[in-house]
Amino acid sequence: MKRDNPAGHFIFAFVIALLGYALVYHLIENRRTRKGPWQVTFTNNPAGTLAIIINQPVLSISNVQIQFPGGVITNQQSPITLLFNQPKPVPYDVPFGKCVFMDTTFQPGTLTFQLFGHEIELLPRVLVLDRQEHAWKAGEIVALNVLSPTNASLHPATK
Repeated sequence: MKRDNPAGHFIFAFVIALLGYALVYHLIENRRTRKGPWQVTFTNNPAGTLAIIINQPVLSISNVQIQFPGGVITNQQSPITLLFNQPKPVPYDVPFGKCVFMDTTFQPGTLTFQLFGHEIELLPRVLVLDRQEHAWKAGEIVALNVLSPTNASLHPATK
């Protein structure tokens, strides 16, 4: 009579669990990243006006431009394109201001910037400018007047 080897059973169960974990991890990671990150380019247009250009190809969001007439920055090496695919502790500096919120758990996720006294939030469903929702429109150009940090919360954005 042959005795069962308990080590063999444990090893077999461990291998099955490891294969199951690898499969589930791959499926979740694929679902999390399949739409890709936000692509934000910090640049200036031909007239010299500072602008950000927002793209998210899978959601058909392309060349949405937010301009900042009167915006001035120093040491800009234009253009700079950032892909927001890896989370970072917030707030952190971006070329025209700060990123104050970032959730890229399921891409593209949510980004919130504070740029020239304005709050700009990128959501897959909608663009939020100073807490007012705007539908995404490919190629749209929005101008936001530059506000000083002291009066930014007192005056709504001009579009």
